[in-house]
Amino acid sequence: MSIARVEGRVQPAHSGDPKRVGPYRIIGRLGSGGMGTVHAGLDPAGLRVAVKVIHPAQAEDPEFRARFRREVQLSSRVHGPCLISLLAADPDAENPWLATAYAPGLTLDQHLAAHGALTGGTLYSFATGTAQALAAIHAAGVVHRDVKPQNVILTPAGPRVLDFGIAHAADGTSVTRTGVMTGTPGWISPEHYSTGTAGPEGDVFTWGALVAYAATGRPPFGTGAPDVVAYRVMSNEPDLDGLPNELREILAKALAKSPAKRISAAAAAEQCELLLARQETQVLGAAGPEPTSTSDHLTAEWNLPNVEDSAWSLPTRRLHKGALTAVVVIAIAGAAISGAVVTFSSSGNRADVDLTSDRPSPSTPATGIAAPHSASTTTGSGTPAETTSAPPVDPRTIRIPKDPLAGVTNPAYTRSGDRTQPLADEWRASTIASSPGERDAEKAIRDRMTSMLATKDMDFMTPAITFNQRAQTVMVTGGPVPQLPENYQEVFRRAGEMAACSALAHRLKNDPTTWPYGRFAIHWKTSDGDLDAGALGYGEATDGCISETAGQWHGDEAGMATAEIPSSNKAEIRVADATAKAIVATWNTNTAETNEDALAVNDGITLGFDPVENAAYVWTDDPNSRFTSRASQSNLRGAVEEAVCRKLTVEFQRNKSWDYTRWAVAVYDAYTGTRQFIGSGACPS
Repeated sequence: MSIARVEGRVQPAHSGDPKRVGPYRIIGRLGSGGMGTVHAGLDPAGLRVAVKVIHPAQAEDPEFRARFRREVQLSSRVHGPCLISLLAADPDAENPWLATAYAPGLTLDQHLAAHGALTGGTLYSFATGTAQALAAIHAAGVVHRDVKPQNVILTPAGPRVLDFGIAHAADGTSVTRTGVMTGTPGWISPEHYSTGTAGPEGDVFTWGALVAYAATGRPPFGTGAPDVVAYRVMSNEPDLDGLPNELREILAKALAKSPAKRISAAAAAEQCELLLARQETQVLGAAGPEPTSTSDHLTAEWNLPNVEDSAWSLPTRRLHKGALTAVVVIAIAGAAISGAVVTFSSSGNRADVDLTSDRPSPSTPATGIAAPHSASTTTGSGTPAETTSAPPVDPRTIRIPKDPLAGVTNPAYTRSGDRTQPLADEWRASTIASSPGERDAEKAIRDRMTSMLATKDMDFMTPAITFNQRAQTVMVTGGPVPQLPENYQEVFRRAGEMAACSALAHRLKNDPTTWPYGRFAIHWKTSDGDLDAGALGYGEATDGCISETAGQWHGDEAGMATAEIPSSNKAEIRVADATAKAIVATWNTNTAETNEDALAVNDGITLGFDPVENAAYVWTDDPNSRFTSRASQSNLRGAVEEAVCRKLTVEFQRNKSWDYTRWAVAVYDAYTGTRQFIGSGACPS
């Protein structure tokens, strides 16, 4: 999980979450991913903070700790405008943690999807602020290496550059594994693609692409398959049509193919600031004095509304579900320490960290989320007796009801078995959640979808959840997203169907005589004013939500297509690599019994994950015709099941956020020209 991509609202704390981390009181959660959990916290003065606590599984890895400590050292060097500095960190704690200020706002990609391109003074402020941030990073001897739309948040106080998760020292001392291509397709410099070089010039190149994207809503090298985008980056000129001429000239210098010909971040910041000052002068005219500093220019021309989350001051109230408002937090590491908490100062400039009103209301205690329900007794004198709590239930072990209305005589949902697709009029007549039950269902669907989409770096496709009680249908709507690859829309459909189906199945099982919704429909808008959003899919929660035949799970082409999309989840990347190697090792160990030849790397065993049905997919295009016979396919199926289930089970036990328990394997068939499934199933629990 990129720390810049956690959930936006404060969520209730989970069983086992800490009450305090270092000096910070924890009041809830902001998100969770493969590397850690981000908690919402308050410092003793009431400042809102984001506290990231590393998962125990990662903390046990000495290599990870060393890289984390190095990351802390590097990030502590960086202070400057449009950056959010570290507040404190303890990389040597039992569960390492770090804390930064809490920052409200949308990431750039989310803002463009919801509101369109930046214009006028806001665009110049964005270009100036992000260039200044990179200049400060480079001045500290650090290279960011992951400048992209998801790593810039548009706060009410100006843009903020986020996520130093793969930053490294300019002297070449990397905090990531060597030999691993870092970055996101389309946001990688030509020299990084060709040689793996990642210096300050590479940050400037991706900054140029970032500002062009902010101004047009179009990635300057287009979209598509990663290798196609890589070719354009290395060979084609960027698409800068529609940019103001003076800004276009600066970006053309930043996007030069040769690193030696690029403008520096400091020079780009200086030139953009001149454009910003000129814009401010044109707006003010003779009406008043011009701003005298860069921060004044940024503030004067930055035009984004304040974003407030009432959960910080009223943490026990149910959170309001408004339109797209993703509040992004970051956690950038600090300085290396040994067995103690170290706090960091941003040159005494608290105002740069204090992005919102951070003080709790004096009339409302800023306490944590209410404790989980527990059973308690009272003595005859009225003194509470010892409180006992039921052991927490692992949510991953809770099965989705297959027939939630079985045995119910008078269910509130009366359209069971109705195969009529919901009509466009029914979608248009749907409304936002109004009852407590609808709000709970909305949250469950959105949270599940966000969790699934985030593993593919697709959680910018924020769903709108609406309800039509007459049609007894929940509508999940996505879009519009400019230039979205077709397969992304298909993943959105699958994630929406699974999230809605599972949420409704549980509601029907728990409240069969009062809960009226059992159908769901997935729609996609092509524009903000679209009144006839096309239907991507629909179904019933009474039909079962998992693809099973005779009680057995089977992989399918849709799951395979999702698994082929590269994962952005670090745990998935780690497990996929280890499991692919384990499959080859298991096959080679079994050759004494199977009489097969040993496998090599070029035999093309590949593994990916489908977060919708929690399955690991293994496939090979069989370049050396190793698996054409039934016997070899049977041996491969056995090796895959043995190795995959061993790896998935170990990860399931050690990583509480890991929920992959199924597997499938497919082999290329030369006769049909397609991959054919030769086995699938669920690992023993």
